[in-house]
Amino acid sequence: MTANSKHLPAEERRELTVETVIELAAEQNPSDITTAAIARRMGLTQGALFRHFPNKDAILQAVMEWVSERLLARVEEAAAGAPSPAAALEAVFMTHVEFVARHPGVPRMLFGELQRAGESAPKRLARTLVRRYGERLRQIIDAGKEEGSLDKTVETEAAVLLFIGSIQGLVMQSLLAGQIENLRRDARRVFALYRRAIGSPS
Repeated sequence: MTANSKHLPAEERRELTVETVIELAAEQNPSDITTAAIARRMGLTQGALFRHFPNKDAILQAVMEWVSERLLARVEEAAAGAPSPAAALEAVFMTHVEFVARHPGVPRMLFGELQRAGESAPKRLARTLVRRYGERLRQIIDAGKEEGSLDKTVETEAAVLLFIGSIQGLVMQSLLAGQIENLRRDARRVFALYRRAIGSPS
């Protein structure tokens, strides 16, 4: 970030703050990110930052809102553009993986919020994101079972858990290895196994 951020309109400054936090989260433990570090990366004083956010929790809440809006919108667009429920599952899987590959700080922020003790607005938003994402997957899977492209005997809830767990596993392994690019490389192979697991029996 550069000193140009000093001269941005308020809404753009808020979005730039969110993007800065996600960048920092890709580089370090999200819980260790301070408002001083955010302001420094943006070329601002903490006082300037606090004119837009009253505290760090408000910044984290804005981050979760940003993630929820963009990820769910991309997932919905991917699903809506697919010719069948089975194709929609693949499109959603790859869209999610691409979103994480472009914003590796996002899963670190999300995992961090879900693990926080106690209640907070950012944590509630993170849980809401997971719930809404799961609901959309259930709709797609049930539609596939209804039309016969997915195995009618597959338990929908288990299929949702396996879908999300597959992405989480890919993300965790790539983060542990410090090679986020592995996500794109491995995603199609992992989805192919998932697709066989829930596919319509021949």
